[in-house]
Amino acid sequence: MKHWIASLLLAGVLLSCLPLSALAEEPAPAPEAPAAETAEAAETASEPAEDDSLLYVALGDSIAAGVGLADVVYQAAAIGLDMSPNFQGYSPDCYVSVVAEGLGLDRAHAINLGLPALMTKDMVDLLRTGAMPEMNVPAGTWYTYPEYQDYVRNADIISIEIGCNDAMVPFVVSLGEATNWKSERLANSIVSGALRDLTLENLALFWDTLQDLTLTSEETGALLQALSTGMVQKCNAGYASFSEYLPQVIDAVRELNPDAEILVVGYYNPYPWFYPWNSLFIRMNNFARQLCKDTGATFVPVPLTLTANDAHPTIWGHRYIGNQILRALGA
Repeated sequence: MKHWIASLLLAGVLLSCLPLSALAEEPAPAPEAPAAETAEAAETASEPAEDDSLLYVALGDSIAAGVGLADVVYQAAAIGLDMSPNFQGYSPDCYVSVVAEGLGLDRAHAINLGLPALMTKDMVDLLRTGAMPEMNVPAGTWYTYPEYQDYVRNADIISIEIGCNDAMVPFVVSLGEATNWKSERLANSIVSGALRDLTLENLALFWDTLQDLTLTSEETGALLQALSTGMVQKCNAGYASFSEYLPQVIDAVRELNPDAEILVVGYYNPYPWFYPWNSLFIRMNNFARQLCKDTGATFVPVPLTLTANDAHPTIWGHRYIGNQILRALGA
């Protein structure tokens, strides 16, 4: 019985990694190399490009930010993370870098506005005011970037990757609540990247942590509910939120920049064996595709994205997404 519960918990915790991987207790240090590139990015991260060159801006969450790659640049903030160093100091392996290379752009003209754990409504607020009006408590985020609007205003090409966290964040919270947050240590060991690569050593570490987890019968019942009917409820609620706010994202971008070419990056499902998530991502892709047709945006399908065990794209996954964007641009 315990092994069966452990297997279900493992599945749930792995699902939780998608939105929150960059929110481990201790942020990873910024990479030391290349030093010149990092210094240059830090000096100009808050300054939108001011010349006449093509400007590409990538809006998104942790996927766009490149969470899971070795050299994402960020620092601790009073609440959550400050991602501004990553706006231009992003990993050379993330899809924003792939697009920049394909378009012949330097980092002053290819801006990565990926913000971990961002939900669709949060993106609407950032586009409208440059700030989230209050902390998103379930996600543990409160982003305020006035330059967010400036980058969008000046962009020639804007890609939008958003929506997964509308279901994932509430689902993660439901797992914590079900176990009275006993699962937090286990989740932290995974979201910190400990299980991104599937090795015997990492599996042993996971199992040792799992063995220390002792749930009461009441907590076990609550966990099973969260992983069954609760999962369905969170997926349905997440879709309702996503389908309400994604059109507002497009409208807000158009208000800031009527002339930019807009691309909406589609959704991949790293857990196809979970029916509620499989159904959710199918619905999200269908909705986004139709929305693009209705608004004149371009839908970019990415169903074959390769992911690591934390559900974020691998280097090859990022290359694939970047190439799909370039293909949609005709580049």
